Amino acid sequence: MKTETIQQDHASETALQPATLGDLNRDYIKCSAKLGAVGDALYVLGGKWKLRIIIALCDGHKRFNEIQRVIEGITSKVLSSELKELELNGLVKRTVLDDKPVLVLYEPTEYTYSLNEVLHSLAVWGSNHREKLRSEL
Repeated sequence: MKTETIQQDHASETALQPATLGDLNRDYIKCSAKLGAVGDALYVLGGKWKLRIIIALCDGHKRFNEIQRVIEGITSKVLSSELKELELNGLVKRTVLDDKPVLVLYEPTEYTYSLNEVLHSLAVWGSNHREKLRSEL
């Protein structure tokens, strides 16, 4: 009986011991890696307009003015800048057709479709959040 009590006391002491330096270091490295990865994603996708532009292009190519009509409130200057950044990051393909007048088309790249799961999750979360706010009013 005395042995059982000692073993139980030892087990409870083990469970309550603080994390070792190695545990803390591993947690810090994992956290830093996540922060870095999220930072990289936000660098490419962050801001008010980039994800909206990607979603506007989800059904195929569009001309500049078509994109601007779909996304309420975006100015032509901002749209132009955001499209250039998305193109540099491999998420939008820009095609210039030598028609009269010159026609410029924007379309998602294959790489863009790697965001499908993320975009779906954001849409679901946004819808749930909107409902939560409405229910609290």
